[in-house]
Amino acid sequence: MGGDDAKVVRYSTACRGGICINPKAYREIALAMLRTGMLGYGGGPAIIPLFRYEAVDRYQWIDDTEFGEILAVANTLPGPIATKMAAYLGYRVKGAAGAISAVVIHILPTTLAMVLLLNALTWFRQSPIVHGMIAAVNPVIVVMLGLMAYDFTKKSWKGLGKAAGTGFALTALLLLAVLNLNPAIVVLAFLAYGTVHFRFTKYLTKNRSQSVAKGTTESQNPTMKQ
Repeated sequence: MGGDDAKVVRYSTACRGGICINPKAYREIALAMLRTGMLGYGGGPAIIPLFRYEAVDRYQWIDDTEFGEILAVANTLPGPIATKMAAYLGYRVKGAAGAISAVVIHILPTTLAMVLLLNALTWFRQSPIVHGMIAAVNPVIVVMLGLMAYDFTKKSWKGLGKAAGTGFALTALLLLAVLNLNPAIVVLAFLAYGTVHFRFTKYLTKNRSQSVAKGTTESQNPTMKQ
């Protein structure tokens, strides 16, 4: 799915005693997952731009196309989106060991914060300072989501055209906001449509190319018509 495995072989491997490791690969996974774990305020959709920045912009493990594909698939599976994204990115870079490392490191800051600050949060839950901090962070989250949505919109228009891309977006909005369908159902429906549409388009293109090639051959060899 998405890009190739060029990122995996980019790291130099050190082997000692039959055990091979990629220090740089694990270091990058650790730093990326720590940042997403510590800065992912709001959870859910709010953390997706952070994953995109680390995986696509900073370390270039995958491209935007693959990130969009994985995001769509992850939304159809149960469980928090953050751990699913962390697991895939870790696996993409260093296989099963990378996936386990990524998930553990990603949830580590939150787990430690909850254990250490639970009592303090209980005492300061009604503090106007805490409410002010949360209120100040919310606009930043909105901007991050908006920028990511804008990037995906441009790529959607490039692949489908503005009319089709806008039509799909409005259809999804209707299904999710008006009809209140489960997001997993909507994502699966669009994936199914995309699969059928791609196969049908490929079939038509292949037949058209064969017809053009056949017509060209017949025009160059008039005796074939007889």
